[in-house]
Amino acid sequence: MFQNSPSCFISAVWDRLVGMVADTASNVLSGVVEAVRTLFEGDPETRRQVAFSVAMIALSAKMAKADGIVTTAEVDAFKDIFKYPDNQAANVARLYNLARQDVAGYEAYAEKMKALCVSCEKNCPILEDIVDGLFHIAKADGLIHENEMAFLSRVAEIFGMVDERFEQITARHVHVSGRDPYKVLGVKPSDDFADIRKRYRVLASEHHPDRLVARGVPAEFHQIANDRMAALNAAYEAIEKERCAA
Repeated sequence: MFQNSPSCFISAVWDRLVGMVADTASNVLSGVVEAVRTLFEGDPETRRQVAFSVAMIALSAKMAKADGIVTTAEVDAFKDIFKYPDNQAANVARLYNLARQDVAGYEAYAEKMKALCVSCEKNCPILEDIVDGLFHIAKADGLIHENEMAFLSRVAEIFGMVDERFEQITARHVHVSGRDPYKVLGVKPSDDFADIRKRYRVLASEHHPDRLVARGVPAEFHQIANDRMAALNAAYEAIEKERCAA
């Protein structure tokens, strides 16, 4: 199902990870959580990186069941943001398929993955990275199904994301009548341009690709941050051009 791509992940990690959950196919969630905890006890940074990768695999698999169809475009989008060692394609595909078949619902997965945010803050950046990645996959076939949208909204709610932030993320990905630059930046057309500029700079700093490394997101997922920065830059430039022309 997945095409091989190079990755910095150590092959032995994936071998052991998938091996530890192989006997718990009926409840992969508990097996994966325990495997990650056990394998990387005493190494919180690696544990966060592997847990983030597992979260993307598992929630992507669960989201694929939301509309009942897994398209080639969605698989390609998955590969855009998730890369792994050439010899681990079978293990990644196996974990993906086990998650799809798991008796645990996606809400249970989201609750467990919420623990990735060590600060337990609302609008946690690392959890926003996951939601962004899921949007990237969901929109790959040109349409976000209403069931996928409900899935994304519920995951964001479980992650502790406030409505305004979720709407801002949605605006970056869903724009039937054209992307609304004000919604992308989370500002209003009535706001002073100086305030809009300040807001843009805060977002640009918060979402810069270099910040992903600091919060434990694997380098393989930098496409998420690159796409997000492109949307933020385009939104700011559009507003700046509009204000200059006024």
